Amino acid sequence: MAALTPTAPAPAGPVAGSPEPSTARPARRRPRVWRGLVLALAGAYFLVPLLSSFIFTVHTPGQGVSFDAYTGILSAPGFISSLTLSLGLAAATITLSLLLAVPALVAVRLGAPRLRPVVEVMCMMPLVVPPIALVAGINTVLRWGPEQLATTPLYQTFMAVQNETFPVVLVLAYTVLALPFVYRSLDAGLRAIDVPTLVEAARNCGASWPEVIGRVLLPNLRSALSGAAFLTLALVLGEFTIASLLGYQPFAVWIVSISGSQARMSVAVSVLSLLITWALLLVLSRAGAAPRNAGATPAAPSSRKEK
Repeated sequence: MAALTPTAPAPAGPVAGSPEPSTARPARRRPRVWRGLVLALAGAYFLVPLLSSFIFTVHTPGQGVSFDAYTGILSAPGFISSLTLSLGLAAATITLSLLLAVPALVAVRLGAPRLRPVVEVMCMMPLVVPPIALVAGINTVLRWGPEQLATTPLYQTFMAVQNETFPVVLVLAYTVLALPFVYRSLDAGLRAIDVPTLVEAARNCGASWPEVIGRVLLPNLRSALSGAAFLTLALVLGEFTIASLLGYQPFAVWIVSISGSQARMSVAVSVLSLLITWALLLVLSRAGAAPRNAGATPAAPSSRKEK
């Protein structure tokens, strides 16, 4: 008679329909205290100087609180003209920068991708050239041109770009300074969309190149365009070196010019310029946001056929 040897019972498998035991440890939730602390420090870094500046403009020791520094801004000589000049220069700079950058980057992405590093280096070059060196070169050219080209039609061109009412030379200089920011914003926007597919589909539908850029690419680059426009606007409103050395008086130069005689008003104007810049940022961000129904897909037709 054969001996019966005990065998180890086979491990029971999981019952069908029963949840499998989880061996992973539950992930620990990171404390939100550090996030709040970082946000509080960042807010204090920006708000404390702004609040201190506001208190300086409205509080006079021994006299109490007064808003004369703000009520007298509109009547201050040169305020309206300098602000209007800066806004006009900003609009012209934004337009010229986008007209140069958008077609160039689209052409490089479609036809010559190998030239992208070259274009990037050229657009980033203003970051390594100090503004003082740039304005020194511009000043030298503006002095050399009228002397050497006095008997040529280009003499009137050199005089026209230096018109004090609207100095085009500042638009050209600001366009060069804004190229790095415009390039980075547009390059990020072009990387986020499939440019070759969109262009090929539009061309197959019979669209011309202006229609492809204006009705296909630009709506998809709305956020990138608004970012580039805001960065350029902030650059033009705060630029001082080039305009001051060339002898013009836009908004930033006007603020510095009145700081010696009316310190409180100059600080009040600086506070208002920050608030205006933030308001313009909100406007541009709203303009760059996609419509709410942009991502909505049309309802699929019913597959049922009426008998």
